[in-house]
Amino acid sequence: MVSNVIASAPGKVVLCGEYAVLDAAPAIAMAVDRRARATLAVSNEASSVVTAKAYTKNIGRFQTRDGSIEWQEGQQYFGVIDSVWRAAELSESRAMSIELDSSEFIDSNSHSKLGVGSSAAITVALCAAVGGTADIEKIGPTARRAHLDLQDGAGSGVDIACSLNGGLIEYRMAGQTVTPISWPQGLFWRLIWTGVAASTRDKISKLDAAVSKPSRTGLADASESMMLAWRCGSADRVMSEYGHYIEQLREFSVDHDLGIFDAGHNDIHSAASAANLVYKPCGAGGGDVGIVFSRSAAELDVFAKQLPDKYTVLDCQLSKTGVLIEEMKIEQA
Repeated sequence: MVSNVIASAPGKVVLCGEYAVLDAAPAIAMAVDRRARATLAVSNEASSVVTAKAYTKNIGRFQTRDGSIEWQEGQQYFGVIDSVWRAAELSESRAMSIELDSSEFIDSNSHSKLGVGSSAAITVALCAAVGGTADIEKIGPTARRAHLDLQDGAGSGVDIACSLNGGLIEYRMAGQTVTPISWPQGLFWRLIWTGVAASTRDKISKLDAAVSKPSRTGLADASESMMLAWRCGSADRVMSEYGHYIEQLREFSVDHDLGIFDAGHNDIHSAASAANLVYKPCGAGGGDVGIVFSRSAAELDVFAKQLPDKYTVLDCQLSKTGVLIEEMKIEQA
């Protein structure tokens, strides 16, 4: 029986297909090397104790009886525990010490979340820890159920897919299908933090309440074209195709009053266009992060140095590694 385990999972960045993935279009996303970690250890205490120092200074305490969690304090801060326990149908009654570490997803200056998939990453890491395995076939369904529960049923699952699989993927919501893609040779990128945190859940709720406009179909069609560009592996084609895609994303945003290009994204896009670079918001937009592409790493470095101080170029790389068990100890019978 597992007595001590550390599991981790990467964050994600959606490169195209945001929102359209909810309408059966493909999304292209990449895992980034910001990792969330879940550490579980059997405890001799009467209650299980949960900490998440990067997220909250509060402590959670609970006991498990007949498969149900009975919270003594901190339940409002640790919904991921409830969601994972329900999804995994855990019956473990031993007390545990649980540490959830999402510090790599927090901006050190503002202490805001960067918007690169921390909730999905910590959900996947916790599912791997409680299951004692990084086998995607075993923990994938549990992680998807847990994250949907945590997000009140909202979302496509693309962030969970990235945290599970790592790498660059094509994702479709129907069947949660994942197709690995190779990164195009000669395509360089930088991730830019706007300094403003955004809520994906709020954006999706707003879209659900809006009257659907033709631009919603247009964005889905543009997402299919972007998928083909990414699949072909040509850096030139990817950058060229983004011109039309970004136009469709902007029209979709205006039509549905989503503010995808707000919070600095529009200014960065204008500056990038003037420098013959491609820039777009990632995911729900309206803050969080965006990505700038070029055929030259040197051009990106020059562009980054010219950005106003309120924007930050994140030190991120593509993570080829998805969920993994970093350490595990087994109790001797």
